[in-house]
Amino acid sequence: QVQLVESGGGLVQPGGSLRLSCAASGSTLNYYAIGWFRQASGKEREGVSCISKGGVSTYYYADSVKGRFTNSRDNAKKTVYLQMNSLKPEDTAIYYCAARPPYSICSGSSSDFNSWGQGTQVTVSS
Repeated sequence: QVQLVESGGGLVQPGGSLRLSCAASGSTLNYYAIGWFRQASGKEREGVSCISKGGVSTYYYADSVKGRFTNSRDNAKKTVYLQMNSLKPEDTAIYYCAARPPYSICSGSSSDFNSWGQGTQVTVSS
């Protein structure tokens, strides 16, 4: 089973950018569709984006991130990225990456993912 570790979170001013990374170990990344989720304090976990195992297809489930966030992957480096631009205070949350079971298609539902990273905090504030 693949293990995932997120990095790249931090404090950024509104309008700024961050790039989150999701590094995989324990298995080749090529088998897995990878999703990004976020959970703000006091709110439910929200699906942000998913990228297919080959990287051909990407999906953005949160309307608020469309046009601002870009999901990409480098299977040779066993890493998935979430580039976040034009950040807003409402993007403040813990961001998680997660893997679907091998050879599964993308999903925006957290219950469809069975391997999770520990999360990285993103805070957007002036």
